[in-house]
Amino acid sequence: MTNKIEIRKATVNDAATILKFITELAIYEKQESEVKATLEHIENSLFAQDATVHSIICMLNNEPIGFAVYFYNYSTWLGKHGLYLEDLYVSPEYRKVGAGKAILKYLAKLAVEKKCGRFEWCVLDWNEPAIEFYKSIGANAQDEWVIYRLTGKALEAFAR
Repeated sequence: MTNKIEIRKATVNDAATILKFITELAIYEKQESEVKATLEHIENSLFAQDATVHSIICMLNNEPIGFAVYFYNYSTWLGKHGLYLEDLYVSPEYRKVGAGKAILKYLAKLAVEKKCGRFEWCVLDWNEPAIEFYKSIGANAQDEWVIYRLTGKALEAFAR
């Protein structure tokens, strides 16, 4: 049997699957305790009428094996939107079948169709398999930028 990878837009019926993949990703990244999202959060944020974030599901032989979550940002220097990949995850047992590449290619085509000037994402500095994979498709690390984050109590305190 030939393995057939398909990428499709996620629907609200995929919310539980997406949450499962988010949890698996957090376990892989050694941050499971950081996952606060619930099924209701996924349903309300990804599938609300005014949602600004989107998700796709990667299927192999009609079975979900991975997902991605993305949104559009903006580059003032380019004067164009960009596509930002928040999460990409493929279940470990399916990591050498081309699923990750299929997901990235789908999103790259979407970025081109939407006339985006960039397609960007972050990767943990210890995730060598992902880094090597990204290099193999021609992606370049942006080492000169450092990500800063306000979250939780620090965000609330600063906002006051």
